[in-house]
Amino acid sequence: MTSTHKRLSFYASQLRHDPICKKVFNKKRKSFSSLKQRLQGTENTTVNKQPPQKKQPEKKSNWRQHHEDFINTIQSAEQVTKALKEDPLLPPPPPRISPDYIQCPLCSRFNESAAGSRVKFCEEHSARHAFAAKTTRQALKRLQESANTDKPRPGKEFI
Repeated sequence: MTSTHKRLSFYASQLRHDPICKKVFNKKRKSFSSLKQRLQGTENTTVNKQPPQKKQPEKKSNWRQHHEDFINTIQSAEQVTKALKEDPLLPPPPPRISPDYIQCPLCSRFNESAAGSRVKFCEEHSARHAFAAKTTRQALKRLQESANTDKPRPGKEFI
């Protein structure tokens, strides 16, 4: 093949290609709905959509208080290092009260998202431990009483 023949065949294929390309790329595509395809062939033709969730109001930022707490913590750490060098008695740590936390009556503080489940868990946990401690005390008491008696247990003989 000569070079002119190659150019002519390229030109002919280009002439055929251009209108097809314009037609394809100028046409708007239909958007694909996976929901419609998923429901095809089933009894349900529609699906109940959930209403959009309401956005929760954002909490006011208290960065200034966090910053002051941080500064107080650093200063108290410096006091502790100084006290360790000079005195064996340590100063009390600074109080840290965060309004973001919810106080659990049984253990410590939790943030708002964790407090709901954790406070409930702490109540159940402390109830279990109180019951276990009570039953252990009762068992120990019975054991001591049975050890103090000189009566042989039924089915056991002394040799």
